[in-house]
Amino acid sequence: MARGKKNQKKNKDYGFNSDDDNKYDLNAKLQENDVEEEVIPMAKGKKGKKGKKGKKNNFDDFDAEMEMINDEDEDAEAEDNEDDDGEKKKKKKKKHDDEGDDVDDEDGEKKKKKKKKKKHADDEDEDAEAEDNEDDDGEKKKKKKKKKHDDEGDDVDDEDSEKKKKKKKKKKHADDEDEDAEAEDNEDDDGEKKKKKKKKKKHDDEGDDPDNLNVTGDYLSHINSKDILINNFSISAFGQQLVKDTTLSLVHGRRYGLLGANGCGKSTLLQVIARRDVYIPNTIDIYVLDREFDATDMTAIEAVVDIVKSERDNLEIEMEDILAEGNTEDPRLEVIMERLNELDVGFAERKAKDVLRGLGFSEEMLLMKTREFSGGWRMRISLARALFVKPTLLLLDEPTNHLDLGACVWLEEYLKQYEHTLLIISHSQDFLNGVCTDIIHMQRGKLNYYTGDYDTFVRARAEKEAAARKKQKIQEKQNKLMQEKMQKEGTRAIKQSKGKEKMLKERKEKAAKDMDEVINEKQFTFKFNDCGRGLPPPVLQVRDADFGYDKDHILFKDINFGLDLDSRVTIVGPNGAGKSTLLKLLVGQIEPLAGEVKRNHHLRIARFHQHLVEQLNMEQSPVEYMITQFPEYKAQEMRQIIGRFGLTGKSQVIPMNQLSDGQCRRVIFAWLAMRNPHILFLDEPTNHLDIETIDALAEAIDNFDGGVVLISHDFRLIDQVTKEIWVVENQKVTPWEGDIRDYKEYLRKQFEEAGGIELV
Repeated sequence: MARGKKNQKKNKDYGFNSDDDNKYDLNAKLQENDVEEEVIPMAKGKKGKKGKKGKKNNFDDFDAEMEMINDEDEDAEAEDNEDDDGEKKKKKKKKHDDEGDDVDDEDGEKKKKKKKKKKHADDEDEDAEAEDNEDDDGEKKKKKKKKKHDDEGDDVDDEDSEKKKKKKKKKKHADDEDEDAEAEDNEDDDGEKKKKKKKKKKHDDEGDDPDNLNVTGDYLSHINSKDILINNFSISAFGQQLVKDTTLSLVHGRRYGLLGANGCGKSTLLQVIARRDVYIPNTIDIYVLDREFDATDMTAIEAVVDIVKSERDNLEIEMEDILAEGNTEDPRLEVIMERLNELDVGFAERKAKDVLRGLGFSEEMLLMKTREFSGGWRMRISLARALFVKPTLLLLDEPTNHLDLGACVWLEEYLKQYEHTLLIISHSQDFLNGVCTDIIHMQRGKLNYYTGDYDTFVRARAEKEAAARKKQKIQEKQNKLMQEKMQKEGTRAIKQSKGKEKMLKERKEKAAKDMDEVINEKQFTFKFNDCGRGLPPPVLQVRDADFGYDKDHILFKDINFGLDLDSRVTIVGPNGAGKSTLLKLLVGQIEPLAGEVKRNHHLRIARFHQHLVEQLNMEQSPVEYMITQFPEYKAQEMRQIIGRFGLTGKSQVIPMNQLSDGQCRRVIFAWLAMRNPHILFLDEPTNHLDIETIDALAEAIDNFDGGVVLISHDFRLIDQVTKEIWVVENQKVTPWEGDIRDYKEYLRKQFEEAGGIELV
């Protein structure tokens, strides 16, 4: 939250030059720019009054009498006080009287004050004609006229000057009702407070705050810098504090990976930045990838090229406005010219094709209309648009979710060359290692910064954790010795012992705080129920099977293989080759055109796919939903089951529309486990999961005594759980000779042979 004129000066003094090496000492900068809190004097009143000191004399009775007279004079003066505090008290008392509440006089009230209050109450009960009985306070007369107007709806005829005052006052009152409840301090000189009220009113009118967000922060970077530094940064949503009094720091040209547990607020943070809910100057253009492209009549190529044309048009209009005002020295002009050069439309169509091909679009798909694509493919179009426009700050929320392994490799290589600032949420450790120069860990309401890729982050946290544990052990040993010494001293040093107890308490609190900074979020494990085995191999067999959605588009021709309860298979291949279709064929959702798929009659199958989340009743809580699926369980039993999948406490009983995507997927895993399958078919199970949950999933798969068939773009998960890799391509299902790392290197060489990957 900005803090008025003092912070305006601070913002001018505090800037970062993005043309330098983009390095700075964050702590030193924050210390240099500490801002002294502006002290607002309290309104005068009896409790805050201090009498003047003087010499003591013998006229005690006279002094006491004079003090009583002075007190009475001050009470009388307080009734006629026309400053802001007096006006508020009158409004509050008037509202109280209008509602018919009786005002009880306090014991010991001065006679004069009591008499005046009694007279005021009598005047309120009289007929409206009592308005003519004006006292010396003109403000009271205006209030009574307003009361008569509001309660009786009568037209009050008065002089022209009185009407203008009433209209102005009524308009002011209506404006205050539309703004924040604290707007009664509308005469405050703090310009920043007025800006905040105006912004809040705009949000309320336009309805652009759907998540009940409250965002504050102090922007410290220079207005023309491409760096972002926000101090005292806080976000709350649905009454939950996501981050509090932390620092958001994004240095231009760095590539940040944002990590944190499911539900900690990572996606909300990206939305706050993209919508500029906290001040970020317009000199920094922002693009966020968070939703699929609309279903329109534009082709895939046209959809990508269109964003460049729109961006250029907006920049040219802005430049014309600046020049029309004669601001030829405006530094914004240089930024606009730089962006216009980047957004060259001369080769826009050719470059758009290169990006779309890299993301898996065939030549035929390039000319298809966006309404002909599925949601996953339209998400790829949105990603292509984001990469094509090359904003100063690019925000990517799980960009690999709808990509195959080949497209993931292409995107990783592409983003390594990105020249502006990246902030990425990703569950893929392999992708984070390939792209990121820095890691931001969102934990316990703070943003913690680590230089390096994901593996470097893991090592740094392990070192911090080891140091903290060592320090904690030493502290515990010292505390134990101190306690033993205190017990030996007995009652002779009680006072000294209390001081030592306080010291012990402070040491324990500091040690606990140090551990909180480095210990990971609470770890959990889950498991799939034992299937009971007992089925002879193969439990599922494919013989000479052909399949295609029509005879002109055959996906599989004469495929043969079998699965048993020891199978650990990952299916890979390019988009459109038929990986998900093969899973549907295996579970019996579709039937082959020729050949057969034979399953054991006692075989139980469970399949995870993206559309399962769409089948959740988002108005229900996880416990309510699971009881509707398995009514034989009681609520307490179901809470224990769901708790084993990382959903505990409040997250079990609130509506699922308030949970993150990753938390909703944990509900799906609990549902799958309750079905006791012999074989698990998992189609992209890691989408929207945090890294800790993916590790728990890998462990659960390893400990499962049934078979597993997996489709995933997460190289690390595949490496952890897979025994076999099958490549789906050219109408065949072929075993891969080697592990998943060999396959990734094979894909990278394919891009190199095709001419490499260059920024558009």
